[in-house]
Amino acid sequence: MAEQIAPVYLVQGDDASLVSEELRRLLHTLCGDQDPAMTIEDIGGDDVDVGSVLDACLTPPFFTDRRVILVRDAGQFGEDAVQRLIAYVTDPLDTTRLVFVAGRGRTPQKLANAVKKAGQVVSASVPTGRARAAWLDERLRAAPVAFDRDAAALIGEHLGEDVGRLSSLIAALTSAFGEGTRLGADDVAPFLGEAGGVAPWDLTDAIDGGDTSAALDALHRMLSAGGRHPLVVMATLQRHYTSMLRLDGAEVTSEKEAAEILGMRGSTFPARKAMNQARRMGWSGVSEAVQLLAAADLDLRGARAWPDTLVMEVLVARLCRLARRPART
Repeated sequence: MAEQIAPVYLVQGDDASLVSEELRRLLHTLCGDQDPAMTIEDIGGDDVDVGSVLDACLTPPFFTDRRVILVRDAGQFGEDAVQRLIAYVTDPLDTTRLVFVAGRGRTPQKLANAVKKAGQVVSASVPTGRARAAWLDERLRAAPVAFDRDAAALIGEHLGEDVGRLSSLIAALTSAFGEGTRLGADDVAPFLGEAGGVAPWDLTDAIDGGDTSAALDALHRMLSAGGRHPLVVMATLQRHYTSMLRLDGAEVTSEKEAAEILGMRGSTFPARKAMNQARRMGWSGVSEAVQLLAAADLDLRGARAWPDTLVMEVLVARLCRLARRPART
């Protein structure tokens, strides 16, 4: 076990609840069979003195064979403090496990690089695409209760991006039904609460498919549970159709060429979607979509006395209708 444990860690992620969950797992591993109260020293709060952190790291354990020093809000340290921490990280005490937690402020890149070199950077972020589904499936399989296929699909669809609620949902279901119980969709549904936010591509994919009902549902979830301002959603739609407009007339023959024109790096899948949709809609359809976006953008900024949500609903419905219309040259 000692060979698998690193001397220093950095736990980071976008969702505070997921960061806390990953931190609990890590602390449980680091403590092993030791008493956490005697093993962990939690150093947090505003204006943490780096000297106190280093003193704690260099103090030998008492009544245990190791010490775990937990430092929260790693982004609060200035340049001088970071250099002192890096100096320790490169030559840590054998009996100390130092754990940084990213919180307020941006974790200094120099410190993150030093931790990565000497120990481990633990990501609490949820992957995207198919990896996201695998991430969710893994945690559902590890839950104290079992879920059938319909229940698992309902949880994934309902939570959307708000997967930070998964742990509390599983805890509530376990408390209500007991460990080892196999649950179906009807058992899970009353515990789900408000639908979580969804990713931007859920909205654009529904619009491209001309599915007005799914597109409006995605829009409402982005605005409410997702907490996105209408202008942020508008920017997403503008980027989506601007990509199609840039490809129009470019005579691209592959998604790789499309990705190069759009300046996309990594996955070329978004470029392929833009290329295919631009071909389906044709120049007239794409240009009309851009005009609808421009008009709605002015309405959001006060040109029309409509509520922002109504402006976005009308825009999304019109874009869906446009996507269903046969392309015109």
